[in-house]
Amino acid sequence: MCPMTKILCPLILSCIVATAHADTNPFFNGYENQIGLNFGWGVDSGFLIPAPIKWVPFIMLNANYSQPTEFFRLPARKSLNITQTLGSGSSRGWHWDKYTIPIVTLSEDVILAHGEKWFFYSGLAVGMQMQQNERIGSKLLFGFKLGTGYKLSDCSNLEFFMQHYSNGNTAPENNSYAFYGLGLTYNF
Repeated sequence: MCPMTKILCPLILSCIVATAHADTNPFFNGYENQIGLNFGWGVDSGFLIPAPIKWVPFIMLNANYSQPTEFFRLPARKSLNITQTLGSGSSRGWHWDKYTIPIVTLSEDVILAHGEKWFFYSGLAVGMQMQQNERIGSKLLFGFKLGTGYKLSDCSNLEFFMQHYSNGNTAPENNSYAFYGLGLTYNF
């Protein structure tokens, strides 16, 4: 079985049996707007969901604005994301300082399961990096995200996530960017 199939089959199955319901949106807790700040540390891997073992000197800073929505009756959020990647030094054969590039994406995150204080979600994004490079051979980027969140209060959530960016094999070079990180959201 191909590695991608091993990842996508459980993800699709979890979407089908998800315990989320659209009568409540755990991202927003009854509010209509959300801003978020995220920090992620880079992992060098060509996999969609990389093992957090090959850390590299590459970080991401992300700010986003989100609104509630639904995806096939599951609670979701649509977001405008502005991301800055910051690289420093060399590691694993790459000069990470070359990849200090702004990225702008539109994304949708969908709640797959939740409880009273926690939620688990997955998301997809499409966007552009402002500069093409030899690591990802196009400006066009696609994103995949897995995350979990905890409600700190009605107005704020703490999230832990894995973020993957690649060009979806639309160019010969597609070594991807991947990050593990923390985020804080504020609802209003």
